[in-house]
Amino acid sequence: MRTKLIAAALLLLATFQTLFAAEPLVSADWLATNLQKPNLRIVDLQPAAGYQQIHIKGAVHSSYGQWRQTDERGIPGMIPSIPKLEQMISELGVDNQTHVVLVAFGRSAGDLAAATRVYWTFKAVGHDEVSILDGGMAAFANDRANPLESEINRPKAKSFKASLRNDYLVSADEVSAAINSETALLDSRSIPEFEGRRGMPSRSGAMPGRSGTIPTSVNLPFNQLVIPGSATFHDQEKLRKIFSAHQVPLQGKLLSYCQSGHRASLTWFVSHELLGNKETRLYDGSMAEWAANPSLPLK
Repeated sequence: MRTKLIAAALLLLATFQTLFAAEPLVSADWLATNLQKPNLRIVDLQPAAGYQQIHIKGAVHSSYGQWRQTDERGIPGMIPSIPKLEQMISELGVDNQTHVVLVAFGRSAGDLAAATRVYWTFKAVGHDEVSILDGGMAAFANDRANPLESEINRPKAKSFKASLRNDYLVSADEVSAAINSETALLDSRSIPEFEGRRGMPSRSGAMPGRSGTIPTSVNLPFNQLVIPGSATFHDQEKLRKIFSAHQVPLQGKLLSYCQSGHRASLTWFVSHELLGNKETRLYDGSMAEWAANPSLPLK
């Protein structure tokens, strides 16, 4: 009888956690109210020098560069290995029950994309208790009553175990198969890059690489989804209008890419997390992988 009660309690707890999973975005007001929440870990993604100067009280620092690696083929900016991610996340004082809030500095879409990329990585390794601070630290610091500090926080390591979601990983073969299929392709780079007027570096960087975009792609520059000069997303109504104006479907199969999977993580986040299209996927290798293979088409 006791065993059945324990099993029922565990099932109820799992159901409760699913129903009340972390929101993708939290506001500065929410974070200020919940700073003392048990099992909350604030992860600051600004450069180390900035973190050492000022950060949200209790935040720990994580270098964004650690969340990207050059793989065995020489493709830069890829998701690190599972053992490395488990070590990194554990050393942040995060276990599988920790609610992680990711904080960019808040100056631009570019630094917000660091948060969306790390967010995508957490999701890829099976951790749903993760949120992004809308507006970044700049929004939090805008209220002088909110606590900031310069003290470096060194958390006690916990044990994080990854559970890789393979559907989060997209290969070049899958992208190739998506061309002229029901899957929409979204190029999140700038208009000059999309049109092939701005070249991409070769893998060695010594000479220009191939330029252009993947055939059948539509273009939505990632920074259009953020209020200019900030790391704050437009509201959902405006985001939907921006998607529609750029012929990006709001539902259905969608692959988002850019140069290295940084900018595209922001468009993925908007589509998958804010607008609810769970068929949106991020092409991690992006153009760094695609353009390096002369057998793959560009237009």
